[in-house]
Amino acid sequence: MRGGIPRFVRDDAYAESFGSQWQRFRRTQFDSNTGIPLSYERLRRIFGENLFATLKGRQILEAGCGAGRFTEVLLKFGACVTSIDLSVAVDVNAANFPQDTQHRVAQADILDLPLRPEGFDFVMCLGVLQHTPSPELAIQKLYDQVRRGGWLIIDHYAKGIGRATSLKPLYRWWLKRQPDLVRWKTVERLARMFLPLHKRFRDTYPLWFVLSRISPLSTYYRVLPHLPESLQREFAILDTHDALTDWYKHVRTSEEIERILRHVGADCIQCWSGGNGIEARCRKPD
Repeated sequence: MRGGIPRFVRDDAYAESFGSQWQRFRRTQFDSNTGIPLSYERLRRIFGENLFATLKGRQILEAGCGAGRFTEVLLKFGACVTSIDLSVAVDVNAANFPQDTQHRVAQADILDLPLRPEGFDFVMCLGVLQHTPSPELAIQKLYDQVRRGGWLIIDHYAKGIGRATSLKPLYRWWLKRQPDLVRWKTVERLARMFLPLHKRFRDTYPLWFVLSRISPLSTYYRVLPHLPESLQREFAILDTHDALTDWYKHVRTSEEIERILRHVGADCIQCWSGGNGIEARCRKPD
């Protein structure tokens, strides 16, 4: 125990960079901070209207909780949430949403969960699987936590030509091997260099497209044009750091994700393109 949080790992291993970014951007992505229901809409879409309406009182395992952008929504709708993360992001999550009878937090590894199997109505893992050493094994471990008749909710990066034509992998190859201070200074320098160009060319698609192949920045001027400038910069730095410092970055097709879910024994499998690439939900048979 440290800081009132049980720790089941010695350190945050390959997730160290994620812990660093959530300590720095503690509430940047929260709907209550942006005034835009991005996290709410994402959860409502991936759960589906019928399941989302049943969250109150349900036991939910939030695997890879980060600072708590989804924790905020789940708690607001009355779910009983167990938030875990491999990184020290758990400290930020617990500070944002103190532990009580509705919320508990633990620092733990998805691949070695310290939990009794089949204890949750919903197991949710968003923005995480592609960063684990083995997404297939991680899905199996998460599915083991779903009780009979419960649901697994996941997403994953998808294969696509965009990743193959960008210079981002070259930036990432170097940056993920650097110390934390170097990573942050580099990302901030890249933001100063490229962010004004992304803003300038946001409405000129040919120029924006070429720029997006050269620049490693993740920007939101086109998809979130009403986001205030200060948040445009925060989002860009946060998500660029996220994209360039992760140790693992797997991609899968919808067919591959569906095959994995069939292999673990799920039914009612649904996979579709959306969010970060592929979104899916499935049910554990009664």
